[in-house]
Amino acid sequence: MSKAPSNVSTRILVVFGTRPEAIKLFPVVHALKADPRFECVVCVSGQHRDMLDQVIDIAGIVPDFDLDVMQPDQTLDALTANLLTGLGRVMDEVRPHRVMVQGDTATAMTGALAAYYRKLPVDHVEAGLRSGNIYHPWPEEVNRKVIGGIADLHFAPTETSARALRQENVDPARVHVTGNTVIDALQWVTKRIEASPELASGLADLETRFAGKRIVGVTSHRRENFGGGLEAIADAIRRIAARDDVALIFPVHPNPNVRRVMDDALAGLGNVAMIEPLDYPHFARLLALCEVMLTDSGGVQEEAPALGKPVLVMRETTERPEGVGVGTAKLVGTCAETIVTEISTLLDDKAAYEAMARAHNPFGDGHASERIVELIANEIGNQT
Repeated sequence: MSKAPSNVSTRILVVFGTRPEAIKLFPVVHALKADPRFECVVCVSGQHRDMLDQVIDIAGIVPDFDLDVMQPDQTLDALTANLLTGLGRVMDEVRPHRVMVQGDTATAMTGALAAYYRKLPVDHVEAGLRSGNIYHPWPEEVNRKVIGGIADLHFAPTETSARALRQENVDPARVHVTGNTVIDALQWVTKRIEASPELASGLADLETRFAGKRIVGVTSHRRENFGGGLEAIADAIRRIAARDDVALIFPVHPNPNVRRVMDDALAGLGNVAMIEPLDYPHFARLLALCEVMLTDSGGVQEEAPALGKPVLVMRETTERPEGVGVGTAKLVGTCAETIVTEISTLLDDKAAYEAMARAHNPFGDGHASERIVELIANEIGNQT
């Protein structure tokens, strides 16, 4: 492993490429840039483009490198090859002391692999999430396992995640429970909105249109749900929208495999607003407006409970079992009948709703980024 010289700041290359990574890493980037012990270099892959740019813009982060790898309908192997060579070139130029990645994307996995090829230590934020099924979520579950086999420091958001790493024979001394940085990010953006409401004023027309209705927020984009799963989700949304007291706000992912299905099934429904993907402040506003989140996303399972909003997870498995365990989230799969039954229960049974809304959020207290920076500093101190 490379060692940082004791007389200079430790240069950390932070690598990310998607909206969720950007959300969960910008608080860490802020903390690193504010700390004179570190030199923070940011490389974005552009695995997502517009959705990524929205986050780094509001967070005030100007990337030092931008690979801009996004191509329409590119295969996973082509994406992986482009990322691996592109990130390798950046590392050869920057010569970092450490490389930081987050979560489970192709960018994170190839960033860890490129660092390993250069014998650079890897810091993995949001380490240890496991569903136990390599095809759900796909390909994220294997991406996580690859990073887990490479990382030097594993920043697990919960004790459950830390336990999963120890069960895979990761050295317990390298595993640290920090909480999830998504809570840091949500608290940061919520304060920004309170100070500058115009940052999230773009939903005002929908708020007026659906005044008096109970808002259900929807996100759906998982690859493993493409095809029949998305069609069943669309059917469930159509059936929920038949209720006079409910309106659904659905920022639709730009992937054509998602848009095609949703446009065919939901176009023209008065109680369904299919809108463009929201920037981060507006998504935080949607979380605040809704009564329930219906999602197949990972991050929403962590974010919504921080605002007291129950989450119904339209997947067969989750790598975030803590929420299901304490009752902030419930797995409902992609059967339309089950989705409709479960959301109707929450809307019609006050006790069932309150049991989920008031459950303790297990994912953090808003100080994960501070812990991560101190743990890296302690690691460097132990090496010198």
